[in-house]
Amino acid sequence: MNMSPPTESLLKYDNPVLVSKNIEKNSPKKIPHFQPKALSLKASPQQPVISVPVPPPPKPKTPSSDAIKTEDILNSILPPREWMENNQLWVQQVSSSPCSRSEITHLREILELKLQKAAARDTGICSVRRELYTQCFDELIRQITINCAERGVLLLRVRDEIRMTIAAYQTLYERSVAFVMKIALQAEQQKKDTEKKIADLDNEKRELERQLNELKAKCEAIEKQENDRRQVEVKKHTDKIQFLNRTNQQLKAQFNAIIAP
Repeated sequence: MNMSPPTESLLKYDNPVLVSKNIEKNSPKKIPHFQPKALSLKASPQQPVISVPVPPPPKPKTPSSDAIKTEDILNSILPPREWMENNQLWVQQVSSSPCSRSEITHLREILELKLQKAAARDTGICSVRRELYTQCFDELIRQITINCAERGVLLLRVRDEIRMTIAAYQTLYERSVAFVMKIALQAEQQKKDTEKKIADLDNEKRELERQLNELKAKCEAIEKQENDRRQVEVKKHTDKIQFLNRTNQQLKAQFNAIIAP
């Protein structure tokens, strides 16, 4: 039950009826719920007590569909609206008056006007257009039910099937959007992780390059040091060989001088 008066609808309603007055907000009493008039068999008046035996009354017959009033059918397929206003309960039933051709033309004009006024989209998904067409379809069901109750009930089944189909598509769409968003978030997270990994690898590469340059510099310094040391050793070895050669020549000269006659 709405707590505020309902908005204007393309579905035709009767004038609202006041059901209860001065309903307190915090009152523990339950608000009487309006129910459409139901058909029931009138009980026969109580018979006076007599001495002769009385045969049992005949079983009540179930009323046929033809006996059901149009107003009751309308209230069952298009329930009345209820709302609270100034602590008062108001109820508004669907109108049971037939519709003329001029009223149908006016309904079409009102529908077009409301679509333009609400700036409803001509194509694609549009909740405003869907709501207005739903109200228009309910109004058509009301008009057809007044002329033929069975046809109205069948149209009600068609409407409910359309609603279930749309609800199924809406659920599928919402789940698809949620799945796509989940995949997008995962891809975004993977992108961030990949970018972080690339940055870490770049830092590691720069650190390894720095260590490589340091090792190259150490290697070059060691090679230079070893070359210098080898040159010094070679020079010492060459000088020693030359000294030994000179000493050997001198000793040979002395030996030859001694052994000469």
